Amino acid sequence: MPAHSSFDYAIIRVVPRVEREEFINAGVILYCLTRRYLDARVELDEQRLLALAPDADVELIRSHLESIPRICAGGKAAGPIGQLPQKERFHWLVAPRSTMLQTGPVHAGLCEEPGKAIEHLMQRMVRPASPSPSGRGTG
Repeated sequence: MPAHSSFDYAIIRVVPRVEREEFINAGVILYCLTRRYLDARVELDEQRLLALAPDADVELIRSHLESIPRICAGGKAAGPIGQLPQKERFHWLVAPRSTMLQTGPVHAGLCEEPGKAIEHLMQRMVRPASPSPSGRGTG
């Protein structure tokens, strides 16, 4: 039986008008120390964003979102933050800020494979829920 590893994660939020405190979920950052895993997945739902903020600069937001997986991967392409150890990059990414990109609170979990865990979180927390066959939603 594969061993379970603990992980920490945070949901990436797009907050187009910070003063209104309205947001849409646009990704997940997941860090697993024992597996030396730090990754982020982002998916910007432009229709949801524009429904919330019709004047949002979609391209600017998308470019900022795309920097998050680069920082997780580390290296020179990620700039000075990319040179930090994984744990420090994770903590930098999830630090509270008052900008159009924010993260929710950090939560913990257990998984056998961090890649499957981040995909599960994307499906559950970021992607729109699929309607159930009865037409009432998934709950």
